Amino acid sequence: MSENELGRFLRERREGTTPAEVGLPAGARRRTPGLRRAEVATLAGVSVEYLTRLEQGRDRHPSPEVLNALATALRFSRAERESLRWLGKVAAGVICPAGHVPAVEVRPTVRALLSRLEPGPAVVLNRLGDVLAATSGFEALFRPIGLFDGHRHNILRFVMVDPRARKAYPDWNQVAEGHIAQLKGEVRRGDPHALELAGDLTVLVGPEFTERMAAPGGFPERSGVERLAHPEVGELRLAYEVLDLPDADEQRLIVHLPVDAVTASALDRLSGRRPGALRAV
Repeated sequence: MSENELGRFLRERREGTTPAEVGLPAGARRRTPGLRRAEVATLAGVSVEYLTRLEQGRDRHPSPEVLNALATALRFSRAERESLRWLGKVAAGVICPAGHVPAVEVRPTVRALLSRLEPGPAVVLNRLGDVLAATSGFEALFRPIGLFDGHRHNILRFVMVDPRARKAYPDWNQVAEGHIAQLKGEVRRGDPHALELAGDLTVLVGPEFTERMAAPGGFPERSGVERLAHPEVGELRLAYEVLDLPDADEQRLIVHLPVDAVTASALDRLSGRRPGALRAV
């Protein structure tokens, strides 16, 4: 993690926001598609000099009111506001970067919840994307494509390193961006375990990974639709929901549901359940 992650984050979001997104005219002779410091300062009600100090790391103690004004000016999402809040506290020395070992165990109640989700595909991941527990429906989906091969079942590592992932995900670029966005969030927080994983992928993958990590912005989607090309039942369209579990281990539960009748029927065949056990949403 750099010494000025807060400033870097603010600069990236400013440069990645177009005038149209905040209701400003594009104007002429604009060298970059993003916003100028003066434009953001005006929208947020702060001076250009102060915004410059924040971006350059010469001021590390912005008030909550200033952070809120900047987040409002740049139209931050809830996830972006959460990252800004965290980075503001880290910069001010209020909290230390995350450093505890990622969870490897799942609470009995969470395992019981997974059993209730059968035959649906559902999985519990830790903050690095390691698979901690999964329903048999999830295993039936992802074991044939290679996710469960080897001793460490990490979904980001699989997507970036295993060539089978590109065949399994017709929208591979979008899937990769989403998982890298999750890792970016942990790297921003200074998590040494996330930094170690990023280092591994830098060596294993190279520019295809590092360029995505260096790109501005990027936050993981909490819901959406994902296509999966399954070797046994063909292409599936799966809606997903990401639910954060209420504990200090930073685990998340991801549940997949069929989007259409064809996918629902295919999932029933994979799980060996009676037709109609899973209904399209």
